[in-house]
Amino acid sequence: MSTWERRKRPIRLEKRYEFQSYEETRDFLDKLGTLSEQTNRFPDISFGKKYVNITLRPFVEDENADILDEDYKFASEIDGFVH
Repeated sequence: MSTWERRKRPIRLEKRYEFQSYEETRDFLDKLGTLSEQTNRFPDISFGKKYVNITLRPFVEDENADILDEDYKFASEIDGFVH
Protein backbone atom coordinates (compact mmCIF):
# COMPACT_ATOMS: atom_id res chain seq x y z
CA MET A 1 0.00 0.00 0.00
CA SER A 2 1.28 3.47 -0.82
CA THR A 3 2.03 6.05 1.85
CA TRP A 4 0.47 9.44 2.41
CA GLU A 5 2.23 12.14 0.41
CA ARG A 6 2.87 15.41 2.21
CA ARG A 7 2.42 18.49 0.02
CA LYS A 8 3.51 22.02 0.88
CA ARG A 9 1.37 24.48 -1.06
CA PRO A 10 -1.18 24.37 0.36
CA ILE A 11 -0.09 22.11 3.19
CA ARG A 12 -1.91 18.78 2.96
CA LEU A 13 -1.67 14.99 2.89
CA GLU A 14 -2.77 13.06 -0.19
CA LYS A 15 -3.29 9.41 -0.95
CA ARG A 16 -4.83 7.25 -3.67
CA TYR A 17 -6.52 3.95 -2.88
CA GLU A 18 -7.18 1.42 -5.63
CA PHE A 19 -9.69 -1.41 -5.38
CA GLN A 20 -10.55 -4.58 -7.26
CA SER A 21 -14.26 -3.79 -7.63
CA TYR A 22 -16.85 -1.06 -7.37
CA GLU A 23 -18.29 -2.82 -4.29
CA GLU A 24 -14.93 -2.49 -2.47
CA THR A 25 -14.77 1.17 -3.43
CA ARG A 26 -18.30 1.79 -2.16
CA ASP A 27 -17.61 -0.05 1.12
CA PHE A 28 -14.49 2.05 1.68
CA LEU A 29 -16.44 5.26 1.01
CA ASP A 30 -19.21 4.18 3.40
CA LYS A 31 -16.65 3.58 6.17
CA LEU A 32 -14.96 6.89 5.43
CA GLY A 33 -18.32 8.67 5.60
CA THR A 34 -19.07 7.16 9.00
CA LEU A 35 -15.62 8.10 10.34
CA SER A 36 -16.00 11.64 9.00
CA GLU A 37 -19.33 12.09 10.74
CA GLN A 38 -17.98 10.65 14.01
CA THR A 39 -14.89 12.88 14.01
CA ASN A 40 -16.36 15.93 12.25
CA ARG A 41 -13.47 15.76 9.73
CA PHE A 42 -14.39 15.91 6.09
CA PRO A 43 -11.49 15.35 3.67
CA ASP A 44 -11.63 16.27 0.01
CA ILE A 45 -12.54 13.14 -1.97
CA SER A 46 -12.58 12.24 -5.63
CA PHE A 47 -13.38 8.75 -6.80
CA GLY A 48 -14.14 6.50 -9.71
CA LYS A 49 -15.29 2.95 -10.12
CA LYS A 50 -12.16 1.39 -8.59
CA TYR A 51 -10.23 4.22 -6.91
CA VAL A 52 -10.50 6.92 -4.27
CA ASN A 53 -8.26 9.98 -3.95
CA ILE A 54 -8.22 11.68 -0.55
CA THR A 55 -6.78 15.05 0.44
CA LEU A 56 -6.46 15.86 4.14
CA ARG A 57 -5.89 19.45 5.16
CA PRO A 58 -4.67 20.36 8.66
CA PHE A 59 -7.22 19.81 11.41
CA VAL A 60 -6.63 23.37 12.60
CA GLU A 61 -8.17 25.80 10.13
CA ASP A 62 -5.48 28.48 9.97
CA GLU A 63 -3.41 29.63 7.01
CA ASN A 64 -0.22 28.96 9.02
CA ALA A 65 -1.37 25.55 10.26
CA ASP A 66 0.83 22.51 9.84
CA ILE A 67 0.10 18.79 9.74
CA LEU A 68 -0.17 17.56 13.33
CA ASP A 69 -0.30 14.19 15.07
CA GLU A 70 -4.12 14.36 14.97
CA ASP A 71 -3.98 14.60 11.17
CA TYR A 72 -1.69 11.56 10.90
CA LYS A 73 -3.95 9.67 13.31
CA PHE A 74 -6.98 10.39 11.11
CA ALA A 75 -5.01 9.26 8.04
CA SER A 76 -4.04 6.06 9.85
CA GLU A 77 -7.68 5.37 10.72
CA ILE A 78 -8.54 5.67 7.03
CA ASP A 79 -5.71 3.24 6.17
CA GLY A 80 -7.30 0.79 8.61
CA PHE A 81 -10.29 0.40 6.27
CA VAL A 82 -8.14 -1.34 3.66
CA HIS A 83 -7.48 -5.02 4.34
